[in-house]
Amino acid sequence: MNMAMSIPGHIDPVPVPRAIPALDDSRLDLVGLSRDAIRAALEEAGLDAKAAKLRAKQIWHQVYHRGAIRFDAMSDIAKPHRAWLADRFVIGRPEVIEHLVSTDGTRKWLLRTPDGNDYEMVFIPDADRGTLCVSSQVGCTLNCRFCHTGTMRLVRNLTAGEIVGQVMLARDTLGEWPSQPEGRMLSNIVMMGMGEPLYNFDNVRDALKIVMDGDGLGLSRRRITLSTSGVVPMMARAGAEINVNLAVSLHAVTKEVRDEIVPLNRKYGIEELLQACADYPGANNARRITFEYVMLKDKNDSDEDARELVRLIRKYDLPAKVNLIPFNPWPGAPYECSTPERVSRFSSIIFEGGISAPIRRPRGRDIMAACGQLKSAAEKKSRAELDRLAEEKQAALADVPA
Repeated sequence: MNMAMSIPGHIDPVPVPRAIPALDDSRLDLVGLSRDAIRAALEEAGLDAKAAKLRAKQIWHQVYHRGAIRFDAMSDIAKPHRAWLADRFVIGRPEVIEHLVSTDGTRKWLLRTPDGNDYEMVFIPDADRGTLCVSSQVGCTLNCRFCHTGTMRLVRNLTAGEIVGQVMLARDTLGEWPSQPEGRMLSNIVMMGMGEPLYNFDNVRDALKIVMDGDGLGLSRRRITLSTSGVVPMMARAGAEINVNLAVSLHAVTKEVRDEIVPLNRKYGIEELLQACADYPGANNARRITFEYVMLKDKNDSDEDARELVRLIRKYDLPAKVNLIPFNPWPGAPYECSTPERVSRFSSIIFEGGISAPIRRPRGRDIMAACGQLKSAAEKKSRAELDRLAEEKQAALADVPA
């Protein structure tokens, strides 16, 4: 069941999943479908129940374990059956419009859906891990003021196939088929790309179930993090039905500042959000909740802000760490990054309070792939951006003496 809800912001999200866009040749894309859905599709195409069950198992293994993108490469299926499948089905991948590689090794892909909408994903390699930042929506409805993606309009939710397809495309690029549980570059996934994952709950859940399936992509839930800006009513459901690591885009410790930079705060306030974090199932010292905190000069970076953050985490007895994120600039951004000295001082106060507060090293800035920078360069000014400019103009006029 998909829950429709009223969302703050300038454009409502898509409250129910849209149909998977039909391909030109009308074949069904099997990527993103569960085992049962693949079996049902095979039965509907004419296979009897026993044959459909066997073929579904073979296809699942070939698609998600071996990374097959063509039926004629499936050696465990007889040739006549491969041709029959190819006439009716396809194993899709996102269309790549642009693939950029940063000087620091970060990769960014500009991708396009079958109905012509663009979105992005990012891969960040490190010495001991490689993290894929996956998008859940085309655009975003939340309009967070420090985030470039937030200046886009929300076009639509990505399907489960389009979400899991990002992981499979990255595996293709990195040459990491067949799936192996250890020793691969792509070791972690964060749902921190374009969009708010909890406003596309069903598709995100279904995609991550495929990613976590031991017979498929095989990533442990401990290596997957879902980031939310604070959609409180969906957080408990996320814990119950997905149960991956939780990250929360906090970014401020007072109502006034968070209302400004994360407008969702006007609907679900800090105290309500932190209580939902305290109630999140499975959170403990081994699986701490991560609070994302972007450092904005003279806005949220004072010693008092740091001490209040420690107080709030202690008040709700949260097993937490704080990721301090230097603000990543983008054209027309209304904020500046805190100085390195201020970020360091802020981190020290939180550490002194007994809470881990590492400073995230910006990655991929030169290709606009860093946190808060994802947005198609060709995107025209959105309604959210125009509304924001009009609001700022009106405020400026109000300050002019009569």
